[in-house]
Amino acid sequence: MDKEGNFSENLLKWYDRNARALAWRVPPNSNKVSNPYFVWLSEIMLQQTTVVTVQPYFDKFLSKWPTIYDLALANDQDVMASWAGLGYYARARNLLKCARTVVREFDGKFPTCYNQLIKLPGIGPYTASAILSIAFSKSYAVLDGNVERVMSRYYHISDPLPSSKEFLQSLAQANLSSLRPGDYNQAVMDLGATICTPRKPQCVKCPVNLSCKANEIGDPEALPKKLQKKAKPLKFGSVFIGFNEKSGYLLERREGKGLLGGMLSWPSTDWSGCLNIKPPISADWIPVLGSVKHTFTHFNLELRVFKATIRNSQKPYFFVSFESFNVNDLPTVMRKAYALYLMSIK
Repeated sequence: MDKEGNFSENLLKWYDRNARALAWRVPPNSNKVSNPYFVWLSEIMLQQTTVVTVQPYFDKFLSKWPTIYDLALANDQDVMASWAGLGYYARARNLLKCARTVVREFDGKFPTCYNQLIKLPGIGPYTASAILSIAFSKSYAVLDGNVERVMSRYYHISDPLPSSKEFLQSLAQANLSSLRPGDYNQAVMDLGATICTPRKPQCVKCPVNLSCKANEIGDPEALPKKLQKKAKPLKFGSVFIGFNEKSGYLLERREGKGLLGGMLSWPSTDWSGCLNIKPPISADWIPVLGSVKHTFTHFNLELRVFKATIRNSQKPYFFVSFESFNVNDLPTVMRKAYALYLMSIK
């Protein structure tokens, strides 16, 4: 039950009893110290991605690269393959760049200065604040979707996102516990993830419900308000699944920059507003019934799938033997194409 006007105190009391058990997290009041490598790795993975999705990837990465020194020495393609399916692949590329920079320039130790930390590849204001508060107990409040929702409702902020972000950040900072900044940040995120949810928030269970303005007014689901998003454009393309009975599947490694950069992939056309079915390599291509639909951050994609027997590989394409091929090394959209192909040969 909320003691009016004491947001952080009541929140932390609730967190001490209800903190989620997560592999990268130190439980409250455990007298253990957070591992900065664990905090950084988890926060990069959690960008635009749910906890449930991240947990097995986090465990997999730690089993392969238990320290930042191990990750800095990792093979780029091994890391990209291990990231496959998690999406937003620029994060994986920046993960490697950041690990190597921290090892090379900071002897494997994350800097504890905000201005230094935020200059590292892939680290923005949110991730820097999370690392500094959780790993080093520095007074930096985080602002993610959960925190935005909690602050918007608690103070009944009607200005829409993203224009209200700066003000919501100031409210999060004003409530930050100087004694337990890391626990406070994790507590607000847990509250947003488990109680103050986007739909059907459980206000009766909320530890700060008595002083929550949205609960008092009775419209928590109406907040936070957001500007209407533009409809995503639809793009089209084609992928070509080639195979050879002796050599295996024909694949390519996408260029290091851009969408799906550095990932293993089926050969494909460009993706645009017009369907392109021109194959990148000559063969007797047969269209597969159906299409693949996939959503990216800025557009929706519809892919046609073609299959053919390939005699010889041509650069930049190469064969991967059937024994060595692992569909989980492919990004999700290419896994979908493979699933459609498999249906066509049953």
